[in-house]
Amino acid sequence: MHQLLVVTSVLVALCSLGSVDTSAYDKIVTHSRIRARKEGPNVCALQQVQGSKKKYFSTCRNWYKGSICGKKTMVLYECCPGYIKLQGMRGCPAVAPIDHVYGTLGLVKATTTQQYSDMSKLREEIEGKGSFTMFAPSNDAWNLTVRAALVSNVNIELYNALHFHMVNHRILTKDLKNDMTFTSMYNDLGLYINHYSNGIVTVNCARIIHGNQVATNGVVHVIDRVISGVGNNIKEVLDVTDELATFRDAVLASDMMDKLDQPGHYTLFAPTDEAFDKLSPGYLERIMGDKAVIAALVNYHLLNSVQCSEAIMAGSVYETAEGSTIEIGCDGDSLTVNGIKMVLKKDIVTTNGVIHLIDQVLIPDSAEVMSTEQSLLKFILENHILKLKVKLSELYNGQLLETLAGKLLRVFIYRTAVCIENACMVRGSKEGSKSALHVVRSLIKPSKKTIYELLVDDRRFKIFLSLMETAGLTDLLKQEGSYTIFAPTDDAFANLSREDFALLKSDLNALRIILLYHFSNGIFINGGLEGGVTNLLKTLQGNNLQVNNSINVNSVDVAESDLMATNGVIHVVKNVLYPADLPVGRQDLLVLLRKLIKYIQIKVDRRQNTQSGYASVNVNRYYFVSLLHFILFPGVTKVTRVIQGEPTITKITRVIEGEPTFTKVTRVIEGEPTVTK
Repeated sequence: MHQLLVVTSVLVALCSLGSVDTSAYDKIVTHSRIRARKEGPNVCALQQVQGSKKKYFSTCRNWYKGSICGKKTMVLYECCPGYIKLQGMRGCPAVAPIDHVYGTLGLVKATTTQQYSDMSKLREEIEGKGSFTMFAPSNDAWNLTVRAALVSNVNIELYNALHFHMVNHRILTKDLKNDMTFTSMYNDLGLYINHYSNGIVTVNCARIIHGNQVATNGVVHVIDRVISGVGNNIKEVLDVTDELATFRDAVLASDMMDKLDQPGHYTLFAPTDEAFDKLSPGYLERIMGDKAVIAALVNYHLLNSVQCSEAIMAGSVYETAEGSTIEIGCDGDSLTVNGIKMVLKKDIVTTNGVIHLIDQVLIPDSAEVMSTEQSLLKFILENHILKLKVKLSELYNGQLLETLAGKLLRVFIYRTAVCIENACMVRGSKEGSKSALHVVRSLIKPSKKTIYELLVDDRRFKIFLSLMETAGLTDLLKQEGSYTIFAPTDDAFANLSREDFALLKSDLNALRIILLYHFSNGIFINGGLEGGVTNLLKTLQGNNLQVNNSINVNSVDVAESDLMATNGVIHVVKNVLYPADLPVGRQDLLVLLRKLIKYIQIKVDRRQNTQSGYASVNVNRYYFVSLLHFILFPGVTKVTRVIQGEPTITKITRVIEGEPTFTKVTRVIEGEPTVTK
């Protein structure tokens, strides 16, 4: 138990080390040695990404997650750098023999680099006197490289390529500091080092996969790719890359090109011309003349640090030069930005950073807002400012508030929310002597059109509008009032044939029952629904809708919510709704409803109403729908409905010609009756 506590303490300490005077790479290797202690001496635990040859001395985070770049990993146990196995003995008890750089290439299994050193006449040099550091590409790295040109001209190209991988003094990983530059042995071209906190060390964005193999005349580090000479900075790469012409123009317009021409350590996510083609028409033209906006756009693509793709093992958030943040992550071999695979080409190394080509333009909020037409922006802001100070305690349901833009905003009071049109308030209103500040969760969108106009303009509700017209209910969508409607799209009726529609339209009473079940009296927006409970909304048909603030209704998902109208609010559904406890009296209607409605079991009641021929176990519901039609449209006389006890139906008169006569509609809930119009 005591030993377990000690080991656990060491692991925790290693996971939290941040200021110890050793490199992150060395700490991760030490950590891997402790993880593999049960396998014998000098064994290190590594994670290999399944389906690939990539292996890592992993961080605590990736070890316990069991994945790297979103891909599952398997644990391997190998000899730690500098040690080898002995037959018949556990672990790796022997120290690897020390040899010159050429011989060491064979020890670390970089045999292709060793072979090319021999072919190019480099062997004599790296076997002889001196002190060298060689960043040796692995055999797999060479296999990924087009080698024909190098091998065919071994006396020049291959020799120069290998010299570019060398420095003329010994450098261990603890000496490889972040943002450090070394002079290579080929034309004094630079080798750019990045040493990351997760233990990854890169040379020109190539990852060291086996480091610190000491030789008699230097040290060998095995890297995962063949690197090439770097001579241009970011500006110069932009100048010569044809597919970045549009972004180059944006950088010029922003006066940012001089910055990219100076020494530094940057990461640039450069959108291609095709990425700009995906923007909405006219967007780029609008912002090109506004230096502040175009500068914000360009700076949002720039990080003030070098992030090579091989250093990304999980998603991390970085601050951009614009001031806001983006998340750089990975999905397998793909680099992701804000969770999206958009990187077309990775790791274009320059003298002042690295470039990744992306196929989408990143647009920060600052560029979005500043690029909006000034008049529209002014209109939006003025609709959030009232002409008079109104305190939270003074707001009441149905209240109209006039904005500086002259629009009237409606107030909705719910059990757990106070909302202005579609936007509900966040707690924490502030009050000054002459002003009040109310924070809302979204932009306020004043309504401009009726429910009918919105449905017509949307063009997804042609069938629903046609059925409303057949049922004589179209005026309900146009008249003044406060309604909530769950409007089914045309997709909801996709299974109906022409004969089915004819059947549905032939029974107007049944059609009205179905349609009026989609309406509730009162405006109920998503933010006003109480969370964690079922909200019951009384429909114009008479039954309740069960609505959750997810938002779904009768267990049917709402595809789109809070389309505000002058006379109510629309929630879009892709299913027809029907009251589960309302029986159907006709077999043909039952078959039809089963095509439309798949989430309830509909009962059939064979008892017939002798006057209409329509069967219903609950006769008062049938009459209520019929009478409601008269209430909504001219020609209504006296109607009385008693909720408790048996329903009482009195005189019904509809005047076809001449002036209609109106009396009262009395609805007795409890106690004294109330009179409505």
